[in-house]
Amino acid sequence: DVQLQASGGGLVQPGGSLRLSCTASGFSFNGYAVGWFRQAPGKGREAVSCINSSGGRRFYAASVKGRFTVSRENAEDTVYLQMNSLKPEDTAVYYCARFLGSNPITSTWATPVQYDFWGRGTQVTVSS
Repeated sequence: DVQLQASGGGLVQPGGSLRLSCTASGFSFNGYAVGWFRQAPGKGREAVSCINSSGGRRFYAASVKGRFTVSRENAEDTVYLQMNSLKPEDTAVYYCARFLGSNPITSTWATPVQYDFWGRGTQVTVSS
């Protein structure tokens, strides 16, 4: 079975950092792009970042660009999201998901329907 599991969330003060991990199983990990989304209470799901299958192309939402970095280690079937300079508005449940293919483009990476499998989320809370 295809599975993705996000982990690494927690409580952090504004300006702090966290690194999320997304560990996958049940499919050929190096053949798929992986995206990160988040959902804050009372809000819709928001695309955060995406990395293509080789790790050579990355996409970011404007709200996190320059603060978040996505990376992957195909030998470990894992994608990471390094989050720095965290703000209270980054508070949300963060999800990782498998993209429908290996190479997203600008017009597709942020669209939830382009992802077919979603992991359970991990809570990130930024508060003093």
